[in-house]
Amino acid sequence: MTRVLIVEDSATMRGHLREALAPDPQLEVIGEAVDGLRAVEMTARLRPDVITMDMMLPGISGLAATEQIMAEYPTPILVVSSADRQELFSTYNALAAGAVDVLEKPRGDDSDADWSQRLRATLRMVARIRVITHPRARLDGRLDRRWADPVPVAAPAPLTETLSVVAVGASTGGPAALTELLRELPPNFRTPILCVQHIAASEQFAVAFSDWLAGQTGRNVQYARDGTPISRSAGQVLLAPPDRHLYVRDHLLRLSDGPPRHSCRPAVDVLFESVAIEFGSAAAGCLLTGMGRDGASGLLQMRSRGALTFAQDEASCTVYGMPREAALLGAAAYVLPPSRIAAHLADLHPAGVRR
Repeated sequence: MTRVLIVEDSATMRGHLREALAPDPQLEVIGEAVDGLRAVEMTARLRPDVITMDMMLPGISGLAATEQIMAEYPTPILVVSSADRQELFSTYNALAAGAVDVLEKPRGDDSDADWSQRLRATLRMVARIRVITHPRARLDGRLDRRWADPVPVAAPAPLTETLSVVAVGASTGGPAALTELLRELPPNFRTPILCVQHIAASEQFAVAFSDWLAGQTGRNVQYARDGTPISRSAGQVLLAPPDRHLYVRDHLLRLSDGPPRHSCRPAVDVLFESVAIEFGSAAAGCLLTGMGRDGASGLLQMRSRGALTFAQDEASCTVYGMPREAALLGAAAYVLPPSRIAAHLADLHPAGVRR
């Protein structure tokens, strides 16, 4: 039995959530909190298996409640939020603070037809994730270095060519990991960074991610445009757009609505495989936290062609799935937390200048 705590101030929405969960006998609603303070108190007292969390709550916000819960009573949290811009930014902050996933509230249109089924499936998935403690300091960059930096490892071998591109893949827990990695790169890091982040939400949710990530990291973050030369992308973080594969061909960014890989579009493997072919040893690949195996075989292809490859370590992952698969395949030359990956990338950068 999966014990669910609902956190939602709207009586109507709480009713929707209860009705949506009722058909599944394995999902039991054990409590309902109508504000952030009660959410924290009920989490401490009831110790639910999973929480649905609204962002806009009276008293302390859903974000503040998420931060406190993940710092003191780590529990898998599914953010159930609207697509209002203010809520979107709070949602991504909550994901960076340790919430596992997000599901958009019903819109009142045809997209609601399978909403209840999606809620149940997502809750079952989220509840299985073994979450870690997220100190509140992680959100504003004051991460405890003792936690972030394990025993030192040897510096990576120098690339045989100038570093031309960095390819990054992430899924569940990715917003926090990406933020940490990008923040730790030096300001003068100009190598283009191509990124696939799985976001299981509507296009409106996903599009706001670039603005949020730019605000968190101070970097030029944009969605990739088909046909853009890599040479014009210096200093940019380029994201795969919602529901489009991102890859490189003839040193141009390309987008595709081809079949999903590992049930994902965009897929990390599509990006990594293309970078392996186009750039070989002039590339670096980073596979961050996420469920499943997307990106592992692509990272192996990158390494086989001379690229420097990294996977996120288990201790810092929200979900040690994709990086674990890469490690098992021998695809990752180095297994490190995001801050250490950034430090190694900085050492490889042509400028060679650290902060």
